[in-house]
Amino acid sequence: MEAALRTKVHIQKYPSAAAGSPLPSIPRHGPEVPRTGLHYADAQTAGYNSYEESLNVDPDATANVYKPFAHKVDWEFARWAKLRGPSSTAVSDLLSIDGVSERLGLSYGTAPEINALVDALPAARPRFERQEVVVAGEVYDVFFRDVLECIRALYGEPEFARHLVFLPERHYSDPDQLQRLFHDMHTGKWWWAVQSQVESTTPGATIIPVIISSDKTQLTLFRNKAAYPVYLTIGNLPKDIRSRPSQGGHVLLGYLPTSKLEHITNKALRRRTHANLFHECMRAILKPLEKAGLDGIPITSGDGVTRRGHPIYATYVGDYPEQVLVTCVKSGDCPICERKKKKLGDLGPPSRFRQFGAVLEVLDNAEEMSDAEYNHACKGVGIRPVCEPFWQHLPYIDIFTSMAPDILHQLLQGVVKHLFSWVKDAYSEDEINARCRRFPPNHNVRLFFKGVTSLSRLTGREHADICRILLGLVVDMRLPGNLSSVRLVRAVRALMDFVYLAQYPVQSQSSLDALDDALRRFHDNKQIFVDLGIRTHFNFPKMHCMEHYRFLIEFLGAADNFNTEYTERLHIDLAKEAYRATNRKDEYTQMTLWLERKEKVLRHERYINWVEAGRPELETVNSLHKHSTSHVLMTREPSAKAVPFHIIESEYGASQFKTCLARYAVTFTHPTLSRARIEDMASRLRFDFTKVAVYHKAKFWEDDFPRYRHASDEYDVVQATPSRQDSRGNEVPGRFDLAMVNSGNGGSVGVKGYRLGRVRVIFAIPPRYIDALFPNSTPPTYLAYVEWFTHFKQAPELLHGMYKVQKAVRNGVRMADIIPLENIRRSMHVVPSFGPIVPKEWTSANVLDLCSTFFVNSFTDRHVYGTVV
Repeated sequence: MEAALRTKVHIQKYPSAAAGSPLPSIPRHGPEVPRTGLHYADAQTAGYNSYEESLNVDPDATANVYKPFAHKVDWEFARWAKLRGPSSTAVSDLLSIDGVSERLGLSYGTAPEINALVDALPAARPRFERQEVVVAGEVYDVFFRDVLECIRALYGEPEFARHLVFLPERHYSDPDQLQRLFHDMHTGKWWWAVQSQVESTTPGATIIPVIISSDKTQLTLFRNKAAYPVYLTIGNLPKDIRSRPSQGGHVLLGYLPTSKLEHITNKALRRRTHANLFHECMRAILKPLEKAGLDGIPITSGDGVTRRGHPIYATYVGDYPEQVLVTCVKSGDCPICERKKKKLGDLGPPSRFRQFGAVLEVLDNAEEMSDAEYNHACKGVGIRPVCEPFWQHLPYIDIFTSMAPDILHQLLQGVVKHLFSWVKDAYSEDEINARCRRFPPNHNVRLFFKGVTSLSRLTGREHADICRILLGLVVDMRLPGNLSSVRLVRAVRALMDFVYLAQYPVQSQSSLDALDDALRRFHDNKQIFVDLGIRTHFNFPKMHCMEHYRFLIEFLGAADNFNTEYTERLHIDLAKEAYRATNRKDEYTQMTLWLERKEKVLRHERYINWVEAGRPELETVNSLHKHSTSHVLMTREPSAKAVPFHIIESEYGASQFKTCLARYAVTFTHPTLSRARIEDMASRLRFDFTKVAVYHKAKFWEDDFPRYRHASDEYDVVQATPSRQDSRGNEVPGRFDLAMVNSGNGGSVGVKGYRLGRVRVIFAIPPRYIDALFPNSTPPTYLAYVEWFTHFKQAPELLHGMYKVQKAVRNGVRMADIIPLENIRRSMHVVPSFGPIVPKEWTSANVLDLCSTFFVNSFTDRHVYGTVV
């Protein structure tokens, strides 16, 4: 499955020369002159060139690039004031200190004067407007921007110009086009189908998939103040940009009213009014898409090329309550298919998707019906009687199949949350907590030293942390009454497989088959929770929605295109920080103005970076983060410059350090000698030095780490640190991590050619002794002393799918070697074989010393899950 994702991609282009093509060029002055690469708009006025013209800066002269700020310090202070969070009062107080403005040479003396200069900058994105909507006789304020101008702003960002996608494609991992791949939106079936529909009536279109997301969020811990932001992004941007808030791939489209409608005492009427209010506001915001989606609009990218863009609503990103609100279905129903509530927990034949055409027919005839007839008709097609949903007149839409899969709320905060509660009910909480406290440390694994059963209000990140250890908790734990735990372990493994497979950044037919198989395995074993009296049914929507993941991934692209984790992060920057900058009176007016100023400052900063980079053409100033090509990243200076051999053997636990170093030196200089000869020469080797430089940490990075970056850091870390005392005199236990070591022929996927080892010390030999120890050869700069575990078996354990390893011992002595640090691929985590009851003397610090049998944890992060086990 992983191998299919690492082969050459075979691409089938959309079969139309007109689709996505630029519009004819239009000269700026005089008769048209053909120019290569210039269409409709001149590249000289695109991107930052246009911004520079708006500032009236002469690019050919030695001009002030910080204009309207007087000089660099003037700009840097204003940038700090607007982006780093101090209140306007605090900034004014700082500037009022005698001599501050004068010594810095600032052109302003108060925060309002800074704001005036910021306001003079060209607008990066459209301004917010306030509009009143009337629902049930009440007036509500909604703040929003022109949706078409927001799309133009995203599409026209200079940083995004070389990343934009204009046409759908079909990607395959084989030349016979049997194994299709799905990742970004343009590889899904939706874009291809819509492109074909548009081309049939108006050839030459560039589809702009509009992605909307919304979610109510709390602004304060007290007083229960909330905001209801709506975000917009476009599918033409790769998901690697959209998934990083720092890249600016989302636009805050508006703030919806947050009224609780407490004046309506009837709960049913209140729910209906709330739905009508939501759709009335969203219709006001998205109405321009109705005509633009059909006819198209001229839209220019950051490189100056103009195309006829068709902004078409593609998908809605939100949790289950948002999906219910958007699709107008009843709470508890599936927003995608017609499966009955009492059958949601069954894995049966696929149910029929909701019939969008029938829904539209009812809505279009609403004016001809009485209220009772309309209510009855809506009930017949499975929706609530909402007055004119916002999507009713949008072109090329099926609202029910546009509900994107949601890793955060559906899986982590939904399915995993339920599964964890079932495990807690099945086993002794004391035993669960005891095991949590005794897992060995690892860079990617959070250790719950206080246990997990008492945790409340868990976040998605905490549920992801629990996923890393959940299977390890139940591997060999006894159920009450000695009931067999086989089905429970299989059920846990199946759901963990589904959660991790669903997060694959690139999906293939094979990975989707594995996704379906994981879901089937869970349903085959879920009866154990009923037998234990934990559940009576599984009829809840978040469990049922797992059945639709394959279709949605094939239709819209990989699930990580739409994770609500991204918008949750946007809440901090675009709602909570904005609220903190207000005086809590008429806050939305202040929040929108604060955001507009922040966007202007960020745009001006990017423009300055562009100028300082030499005004590059058609290139991004702030490109995606790129790593060093080095596999191992080390600190410039060692943690300890000269550690004696006896300290390494006693405090670091490298008991055979000198023996192993001698063996490594002989093997490196005489690689063809027999083992017996090597041992003989090593026993007679004498060192001219007795100290080495020691490093307590090493970072590792591989080309495919960014493919899994949402699960762990992009860098992996191995620590080899002896015990020490902290500032209060308390002893901090030593930490010696496990690592996957390449034996010489290890590949990018699987355990063949690898061996598990425990890193005791990372060191470098003093340079002045290298020639004597390694004559006529150059050894690696960094070495590691590693204690071995037994070789991996050909297959993992059948029940839980983890490899079983033990400490490798010869003649009663732990087997160890010194290896090049480059041979370490990454850190690894193991689950101790606790047995029925955890030994009390075991701790997280000593479990690797006291336990002899372990299971290799395949869920520490997505990179391990996909490539190692």
